[in-house]
Amino acid sequence: MIVDCAIYREGRRSAGPHDFSDALDEARSAGGFVWIGLHEPSAEEFDLVAQEFGLHPLAVEDALKAHQRPKLEVYDDSLFVVLKPVTYEPRTDTVSSGEIMIFLGDSFAVTVRHGEGAPLDAVRDRLEREAELLGEGATSVLYAVADAVVDHYLDVATELQTDLEELETEVFTPDAGDSRGTASRIYNFKRQILEFRRATGPLTPPMARLAGVGTYGGKVPFVEDGARPFFRDVHDHLTRVNESVEGLDRLVSDVLSAHLAQVGVQQNDDMRKISAWAAMAVVPTMIAGIYGMNFEHMPELRWEWSYPVVITGMGMLEVLLYRMFKRRGWM
Repeated sequence: MIVDCAIYREGRRSAGPHDFSDALDEARSAGGFVWIGLHEPSAEEFDLVAQEFGLHPLAVEDALKAHQRPKLEVYDDSLFVVLKPVTYEPRTDTVSSGEIMIFLGDSFAVTVRHGEGAPLDAVRDRLEREAELLGEGATSVLYAVADAVVDHYLDVATELQTDLEELETEVFTPDAGDSRGTASRIYNFKRQILEFRRATGPLTPPMARLAGVGTYGGKVPFVEDGARPFFRDVHDHLTRVNESVEGLDRLVSDVLSAHLAQVGVQQNDDMRKISAWAAMAVVPTMIAGIYGMNFEHMPELRWEWSYPVVITGMGMLEVLLYRMFKRRGWM
């Protein structure tokens, strides 16, 4: 559905016409731009927008189906950018992502949002309070949305770092509890980082291209040259996010390795204890087996003190073995 439609002239908002098909002509005649926001539009709704603004069919198909990687594509009449905002639920340690598609062209910006996360109301309100930024034209919409998405990446990275520190404490705390449950949590945490990386990693080349950094020095159609410093700021923040994600991924891998090593050490300790108790059980069993063979001509069978001596000997050997295993830390 169409969430909002407005025309912006000289950094100020004016109400859009009742029929958005007239909005583009009105914006161009006034030297401004029109911004139409949609949330999970139907094919019929979006077909009207696509026809009015001359959007490329392939980009329209991507915007309707969603499930796209972050990317930037240039068409004859518009620029198509895909962003993946993420949200993090600390109670369930779950990272979920939505999608925002932005069509940028001559005097228009069309945003298409999928998912419940990252509503654009706050972005629009922020832009409408910054007349100088709105004066950059439709490019300001792309910058403001990208800036909001990437800034929230930083918040999510901070929350993930906090939860990972708690997970580290749990792993390295003696008698922390069920090792199987801890391993499951670590593995699930690694999957959430992977989901986060799917949103942040592919976005780097599009932001570098918009910022004109590195090998991306050429002009991007429909993006004002004066907006490049703004996109460089977004690119810098995204670089920080990607570095944080890489660090989190390496650290959670190290935590998992440390946990598995701890489990291995614990299993070795258990095996040593089992082996020690088995050795202590073998000694009396062996002696009792020898004297239980019922041979007629066997020494000590008719000796009066045979039984107490054998029992005492068994006990002394058991005490000796116990002290030896205890001293070596096997008991």
